[in-house]
Amino acid sequence: MKTAAVSELKAHLSEYLNEVKVGGEIVVTDRGKPVARLVPVVHSLLARDSLLKLQKQGLIKTGTGKLPEDFWAAERPEDPDGLVLKALLEEREAGR
Repeated sequence: MKTAAVSELKAHLSEYLNEVKVGGEIVVTDRGKPVARLVPVVHSLLARDSLLKLQKQGLIKTGTGKLPEDFWAAERPEDPDGLVLKALLEEREAGR
């Protein structure tokens, strides 16, 4: 995901919009702090609608967007055979 300052976005808006049209995302910053995100309209609407449909069916529960305070300090589960890494690498190779 690319970032662009407001001034840079204003100066090169058409270039950034072309990138968003092909599926890219741009985080807009103001004085170094993120203030907005440009995403393709179709992609974000479809994703939101799909999540709402799954939630209504009781198949998922949407989160609050906040992790517990101790999340990053929590102990990680063991994976002595490296199955998680193997699955991740296979997924990357498949282009998913």
